[in-house]
Amino acid sequence: MGETKTVHSPLVTYASMLSLLTLCPPFVILIWYTMVHADGSLSIAFNYFKQNGLQGLISIWPKPTAVAWKIIACFAAFEAVLQLALPGERVEGPISPAGNRPVYKANGLLAYAVTMVAYVTIWWLGIFNPAIVYDHLGEIFSALIVGSFIFCILLYIKGHLAPSSTDSGSSGNLIIDFYWGMELYPRFGKSFDIKVFTNCRFGMMSWAVLAVTYCIKQYEENGQVADSMLVNTALMLIYVTKFFWWEPGYWNTMDIAHDRAGFYICWGCLVWVPSVYTSPGLYLVNHPVNLGLQLALFIFVAGVGSIFVNYDCDRQRQYFRKTGGKCLIWGKPPSKIEAFYHTTTGEKKSSLLLTSGWWGLSRHFHYVPEILAAFFWTLPALFNHCLPYFYVVFLTILLFDRAKRDDDRCANKYQKYWKQYCQKVPNRIVPGIY
Repeated sequence: MGETKTVHSPLVTYASMLSLLTLCPPFVILIWYTMVHADGSLSIAFNYFKQNGLQGLISIWPKPTAVAWKIIACFAAFEAVLQLALPGERVEGPISPAGNRPVYKANGLLAYAVTMVAYVTIWWLGIFNPAIVYDHLGEIFSALIVGSFIFCILLYIKGHLAPSSTDSGSSGNLIIDFYWGMELYPRFGKSFDIKVFTNCRFGMMSWAVLAVTYCIKQYEENGQVADSMLVNTALMLIYVTKFFWWEPGYWNTMDIAHDRAGFYICWGCLVWVPSVYTSPGLYLVNHPVNLGLQLALFIFVAGVGSIFVNYDCDRQRQYFRKTGGKCLIWGKPPSKIEAFYHTTTGEKKSSLLLTSGWWGLSRHFHYVPEILAAFFWTLPALFNHCLPYFYVVFLTILLFDRAKRDDDRCANKYQKYWKQYCQKVPNRIVPGIY
């Protein structure tokens, strides 16, 4: 099956898969309940569940309602129509392990602009109040948990019965196939890419929409928006804007080009992103903090700086690849390694590995500013409670694990050339440390 090869021991792999499959859904509800109904305090939530046990979890778990399903359906349908209907440049993705090259329509930034303008406009005109989304958030998360699980089951069945390309197949293990996915590039028809929809148009778009929702909810509750919420919302929106500006580059990353469409990616983007990634803003709705101009500006500037470095890392590598290495990196010709590899069909290919600029500092240096950006848009919550920082901790673990998986994949793909690369760039993420 190629790309579903695991890089951890079988025991760790199965334990992590089963843990995420069983624990992530209730955790989404727990983080919502703690943020909204337990004053953001883990101790209050812990005492509640200590007294009530499993029955306590059942009693707080909101049932999906018609309102929740309607909000989800309208948002998903709107984003699907934009993905299909808006114009965009034709962009080719990287060559897959089976030798296929996916083709995309790069209209993400336009879809993002249309979405945000439309959302604010319907609120401004009184057509729809985004506070309704916040008021039904628990029901929405509950519906997403169930609906996305069913969606992943359908993807599993599709992978067996009607794969979209030769980049598909079974490991022979139902749990692995469901968790990691059957297909690398599943599509409905020829033009509707499922992973672009789940990862970009639903997951990332919902992040921006919910950030604005929390800001509006605080305004309606308090008659004003605290500077802490403004900094948090602004940094999140800048980050998401950066993402859609760079979306064609994202299609070359591990999420799209190497991870298959299963529970890990699709359920994660449909549920985990809107619930966990937005959680610092959710906390701030009921916990406004007055930072003062000086501290607010410091956090904002530091956050923007981190987002810019993260973007510039990706831009630098993309520019290097686009020019075939015939460019200047930090004012100098780039240092590089030409690495050869074979596809699963036996065809010999080559890639250029950049070993200077940001990519000379460490093999995954772009993860450092990404983690820092998450820290800075959480920092406006200060330190009265630790739960708002869960996303930062989670992101750090996720990216460190992703770096290891990517290194192992590249070592298997490039072999001796990857050893040369690691000799030139010895650190994995943090220069001089790790």
